[in-house]
Amino acid sequence: MPTAILTGQPVPGSSIESELRSLGFDVHLASDAADTETLLARAPGEERVAVVDARFVGHPHALRLGLTDPRFPLAAIPGAVTAQPAARQALTRAMARENSAGGGSAQGGAPARAKPSVGEVDSLADRITTALDADGADVHRPELGSLVAAVPADPQARNEARQAVAAVDDEAVRLKSAVKARDGFVTTFLISPYSRYIARWCARRGLTPNQVTTASLITALIAAGCAATGTRAGFVAAGVLLIASFVLDCTDGQLARYSLQYSTLGAWLDATFDRAKEYAYYAGLGLGAARGGHDDVWALALGAMVLQTCRHVVDFSFNEANHDASANTSPTAALSDKLDSVGWTVWVRRMIVLPIGERWAMIAVLTALTTPRITFYALLIGCAFSATYTTAGRVLRSLTRKAVRTDRAAKALADLADSGPLAEAAARGLRTAARRLPGFTAPAVALLGGAAVVATAALTDFGGPGPLVAAIVYVLTSALAVARPLKGALDWLVPPFFRAAEYLTVLVLAAKADVNGALPAAFGLVAAVAYHHYDTVYRIRGDAGAPPQWLVRTIGGHEGRTLVICVLAVLLTATQFKVALTVLAVAVALVVLVESIRFWVAAHKVGAPAVHDEGEPA
Repeated sequence: MPTAILTGQPVPGSSIESELRSLGFDVHLASDAADTETLLARAPGEERVAVVDARFVGHPHALRLGLTDPRFPLAAIPGAVTAQPAARQALTRAMARENSAGGGSAQGGAPARAKPSVGEVDSLADRITTALDADGADVHRPELGSLVAAVPADPQARNEARQAVAAVDDEAVRLKSAVKARDGFVTTFLISPYSRYIARWCARRGLTPNQVTTASLITALIAAGCAATGTRAGFVAAGVLLIASFVLDCTDGQLARYSLQYSTLGAWLDATFDRAKEYAYYAGLGLGAARGGHDDVWALALGAMVLQTCRHVVDFSFNEANHDASANTSPTAALSDKLDSVGWTVWVRRMIVLPIGERWAMIAVLTALTTPRITFYALLIGCAFSATYTTAGRVLRSLTRKAVRTDRAAKALADLADSGPLAEAAARGLRTAARRLPGFTAPAVALLGGAAVVATAALTDFGGPGPLVAAIVYVLTSALAVARPLKGALDWLVPPFFRAAEYLTVLVLAAKADVNGALPAAFGLVAAVAYHHYDTVYRIRGDAGAPPQWLVRTIGGHEGRTLVICVLAVLLTATQFKVALTVLAVAVALVVLVESIRFWVAAHKVGAPAVHDEGEPA
């Protein structure tokens, strides 16, 4: 149980002790700094500890935000400071300094602390926070907004603070803050107005965000099963259940914000299950079309997954390339910021990118009212338009900004590239050539190599040697593209070009095989590989680094897998190729899933820093 040390004498009518206990703290009273230091030393080292001024007046949710958020090792609000086990040493050091100063001498022979002037509040918690700042510690200070957190200096100030507390509805603020600050139109206006109350209902019954996330996944899988029936009733039920799954998907994040139940495992589950739900639903539509109307839409389903995954890779790569770029200015970015200041343009721009709320609503309605083929056509057209819009804007930003990209950004892009042993070995021999080539740009080389292998597979007969030759060229161009650090203005395009080349090669060769079951097998293979690529992104986002090299080498890297697929297409019959795709899909899925689950569960158990995605809607 976390420990809260209440310093000083509580004033009459104070509820601070009971409020701390309601937040799960084991409360101990300390009369002075020396007593506080003693209690701090006795507190369990594996638990959170907080120092709170007994005169504190404020909202319970202000205390919750300041003292219970698991994402930050150190946090403070006026009159309270807290540390998780990883930051306990810094807190202990600051506490010792304050105790020494209050006792007559400071560290380094500094004079004793002067008495506070008239009207100034002498709060030990605030002095500790100041000492932590002086040590260069990263102390998180949550945005309280209209919430009150204060240590009044006298009875009049205390009465005014209590009146300010009474004037603001703590629960209303908590509910409002449970909703993500930036989200799509559908989520903001059609889901969040009531899903926040579902989140509160879940919190009051002890449900966790991970349980709600799992319920959302189960609901989506049932929706996919309904779509797979191929009946009109099944399609209607699938659309309704997909919306229900999205409501739960919103609820889990709102529950995490409402109750501050953030975790490394939860962030991974939320992000991973979103992709699993959507792509499983695509598969359900593919099965339903074949069963209900004898319509083969597997190529469209796979194409939708490829397009959506490449869109996400563009987002991830661009953000990583510019995560810590210096001199990060652009006229295009300035125009975008200006448009975001006008109300109606904000929502138009958010809807154009077809975020998850708009996308799932469109899929659900079209599933219920039309056919899987029409649903996929609309999805492909919408996603293609939004991908063109967002990518063009990012290209313009990259070309017009003056920025120096860091080694960290280059490393992240290299990890996202997912180069295997073939590309790595060839890159070592091509570094000199890459430096000498006139007008060399990594994205151009990656695009040309990828386009060559996809076009060759599409324009030649299945079983011919053309794709194999093109795949060998692709290995060399892939190596050349990553032979130098990816620090160019448009080098963030390299990973999405690689993704498109690999996925589209699988799609085209499976379609050219023209045998029943080849495209579903290709869908499974691309889904397994895409999971690996998403997992790489989530590890980088969580500052955990890329997956281990042994994993990348075991599954071959993007260029190795592309070469293997082309070799199989040349050596095997169409039926054998289908079987090989199935075996490869199962093998890749088992390897990446086992390693991914092992990593994230281990990270959760050892207390890795909790993360939570508050960025752009997916």
